[in-house]
Amino acid sequence: MNYSETIDYLYTSAPAFTKVGADAYKPGLYTTEALDKHAGHPHKEYLTIHVAGTNGKGSCSHTIAAILQSAGLRVGLYTSPHLVTFRERIRVNGEMISEQYITDWVADNRAFFEPLHPSFFELTTAMALEYFRESNVDIAVIEVGLGGRLDCTNIITPILSVITNISFDHTQFLGNTLAAIASEKAGIIKSGVPVVIGETTAETRPVFQDKATAVGAPIRFAEDNAIVFDGDFELKGLYQEKNRQTVLNCVPLLIDQLKKHGIEICDATEKVRYAMAHVCELTGLMGRWQTLCSRPLVICDTGHNVAGWKYLAQQISETFSSLPESSTLRIVFGMVDDKDINTVMEMLPKEAVYYFTQAETHRAIPSGKVMEAAARHSLRGTAFASVHEAYDAAYGDSTADDMIFIGGSSYIVADLMTYLKHS
Repeated sequence: MNYSETIDYLYTSAPAFTKVGADAYKPGLYTTEALDKHAGHPHKEYLTIHVAGTNGKGSCSHTIAAILQSAGLRVGLYTSPHLVTFRERIRVNGEMISEQYITDWVADNRAFFEPLHPSFFELTTAMALEYFRESNVDIAVIEVGLGGRLDCTNIITPILSVITNISFDHTQFLGNTLAAIASEKAGIIKSGVPVVIGETTAETRPVFQDKATAVGAPIRFAEDNAIVFDGDFELKGLYQEKNRQTVLNCVPLLIDQLKKHGIEICDATEKVRYAMAHVCELTGLMGRWQTLCSRPLVICDTGHNVAGWKYLAQQISETFSSLPESSTLRIVFGMVDDKDINTVMEMLPKEAVYYFTQAETHRAIPSGKVMEAAARHSLRGTAFASVHEAYDAAYGDSTADDMIFIGGSSYIVADLMTYLKHS
């Protein structure tokens, strides 16, 4: 198989949650442990950092990786989902995994893994962990796929665990209360391994504290340790301030943990300052309050749930209010079927012109249904069958002073990025 055929094979033989939703969810570590044993436990040959949370884990993972790269380490980075190409998920010092490695890995291992009927994420995790070993990384930043306790990344024993925050998402798998969701995320807390918690609520904080105490893990709550940072942070979303504090609280623990493993980081403050200002350049991060055009102002963001939209709605409003009075706010919007679309729509600006759409995933809410839901919230616009049609219409309707925002789902932004890359 060539690369394209290999990717099609991965999606069809091992269904991906991003494509088909709940039917692809496969909790538990049995298959991952079998794949890991078959590969010779590759993750034991380098250091790891484990990052979980409802929102912000991608931004935090990329920022931590950028800091480690700036310190001169060879850094693996495993995140999901991707926006344009599968290869984005697995990187070493910002460079994406090669097409050839993916093709060869599947060809070399399919006879072993096919009888196990692994999920797409189990396969990609196994591939990433082996790729990092073969790439001779010093350390790898591993982002949890979903949850924590039963997520297949949870076979690693990191030098640092990070949990960004807890909000309602994937409740069909993780529980219907914040405490239940926190308990699943807290499953990555390991014996003796320091853990940083980004944000808590009255429900979630005792869950983390109790788990850390039970396993003897030093715990640090970022909200109790505000750190002043005088440099630039390239990621400009309002929600990124929370992520920045989470990462800054990780830094002293990382320095200590690396020192225990014989790795000294000199001039740490300067390394952190440089990394914070160059996250996207160093790691390839995309889709976080990303400006695509200045006139008209075109911005996209992958925020996709209620917690994320509390920040996005405010930032859209603040940004639009800074434009000339003659400007029009245009929003290309769609969501997937396991999100709380009605609560999100209550936060959307009533004055905007909407271009309702759907991503190319079975999980997408059809654009007509999105428009019907929007009408119940006094949001008006037109439905489009694809993201590129909706974007083209919004752009075509715009003057140079207008603002276009594209979002509602990671997959909306993914379709947009893919379209712009090939147009």
